[in-house]
Amino acid sequence: MSKAVRYERFGGPEVLEVREIPEPHAAPDGVRVRVAAAGLNPMDWQITTQPDMAARFGITLPAGFGSDFAGVVDEVGPEATGFAVGDRVYGAAIGRSVAEFVLVKTPAADLWHTPEGIADEVAGTLPVASLTAAAALAAIGLRAGDTVLIGGAAGGVGIFAVQLAKRAGARVLGTASEGTFDFLRGLGAEPVAYGPGLADRVRDLAPEGITAAADLFGREAAETALKLGVAPERISVVADGPAPPPGVRKTGAVEAEPGSMERIADAVHSGEITVPIAATFPVDRIHEAVTTQAERHVHGKIVITL
Repeated sequence: MSKAVRYERFGGPEVLEVREIPEPHAAPDGVRVRVAAAGLNPMDWQITTQPDMAARFGITLPAGFGSDFAGVVDEVGPEATGFAVGDRVYGAAIGRSVAEFVLVKTPAADLWHTPEGIADEVAGTLPVASLTAAAALAAIGLRAGDTVLIGGAAGGVGIFAVQLAKRAGARVLGTASEGTFDFLRGLGAEPVAYGPGLADRVRDLAPEGITAAADLFGREAAETALKLGVAPERISVVADGPAPPPGVRKTGAVEAEPGSMERIADAVHSGEITVPIAATFPVDRIHEAVTTQAERHVHGKIVITL
């Protein structure tokens, strides 16, 4: 038997249970990963509360939980390619990652070798959040010299978007609560409080104007950018959430450019990108971990350890 977080009805953190389930084994063309850490994303708890969102990802009840993971390959099917027993890996398995074991078919587009020097707790936060950030910036053609407004800059996706935008040579204004301002400054962003009057505050920070925007939470930053004269094609929103204003680009992790994950992992390995871990929780404290993540007051990523 093995542990896995499961739920049998949609709802808040209270529906999640740590269950003993039959131990899974690698398919002939797959590998089994012994999971050490799983980073949480907003989409994880949103899926548990929204049946329509779960359906978009092909998730039906009863279901597993989580998307990102990192660990070690401990079984390899006879027809599997690209991985060997003992390989440290990280990847994405939507609706399955918070479990002792994750099965992945090969060749795998969503499983990568973990670079030496990157801890499992860090690697286990990378796929969904960093690829979403990369896709959001690629969709607007971000380039050196841009002044970009990033909505939700202190969140799990935002921490990557801010740093990727800075690496691209852009000036970054990031919306956040005032309690996160120092944290954002440490990442290289110029913080601006979200809420009514955002357009005026952005004008005060950047009187010469902004040239692009990526909204990672809601639609406030996108609508503000339009109000400030940014062309719709230079504004992106993440796929989940309300429909974007006309002409604004809608994107998500699956639309990240080929090679994005490898480039981001290299930047993490070299220290060019840092991954703030706000808190780690053992899997038996899954309710507390998801509640903390869903409150959106943390600075960085929440990680489950197994």
